[in-house]
Amino acid sequence: MLGFLPRQIRCAPLRAKRTMLEAESSIGNPPNFTLGQRKIMICKKVLRTATLFAVFLGFFRPSAAVAQNQVLGQIEIQGKTKIDKTSGVWVDGQYVGYVKELTGDKKLLLLPGEHEIAVRQAGYVEQVQKVTVEPGKKTMIDISMQKDPKAQFPGGVTSEVKLEVTPDRAAVFVDEGYVGTPKEFSGLGRAMLIAPGKHHVRIALAGYQDFTTEINLRPNQKITIKTDLIPGSITQAGAAIKSN
Repeated sequence: MLGFLPRQIRCAPLRAKRTMLEAESSIGNPPNFTLGQRKIMICKKVLRTATLFAVFLGFFRPSAAVAQNQVLGQIEIQGKTKIDKTSGVWVDGQYVGYVKELTGDKKLLLLPGEHEIAVRQAGYVEQVQKVTVEPGKKTMIDISMQKDPKAQFPGGVTSEVKLEVTPDRAAVFVDEGYVGTPKEFSGLGRAMLIAPGKHHVRIALAGYQDFTTEINLRPNQKITIKTDLIPGSITQAGAAIKSN
């Protein structure tokens, strides 16, 4: 337990004077403490307090983690390619993020029972699985996004659209199709390549109000869309992230 304590409050070198203090206290007369003896007493109190605090942490933290694990189950989605890792994830019709980010403090914890997991990317075949989540257990889902033979990718002359959006983990939709997150289309050398003409752009994230705009692109035109999503209620989430 002493390994938990900072060096400043380790008192082992001062223990040699403990016997003298106890002897003076046992005869009933108030001891005339020296400065060194007072330091010993203060150090002993600090040591007891720190030790009790360490024991408290040892008991409290694991029990909280166990309680959480007993209630919720985890879904982990794995993909190998960049397309896999940047594809959007919907749980029971609600957008929750993109594959690569759903780890650590954003790991996917769900209540036990059956859930529908959908993984989407514009121009690729949607992957939908129903999984049964067990309390305290992890369920792995492997995905491999395949190009949709019916999809039409821009060819020939295109236009470029950059995004500067906060939060940058929001979902981006062009003409109601999910294309990724703002992070993928910001910075040096990153942009969406879109066919010239009119397009509808929607940026959405649960807990924020949707941002929508209409753009009319000329051939080879380069534009940047900048916005900070306005915080709102989950009830204000648009249809794009609820059931797209």
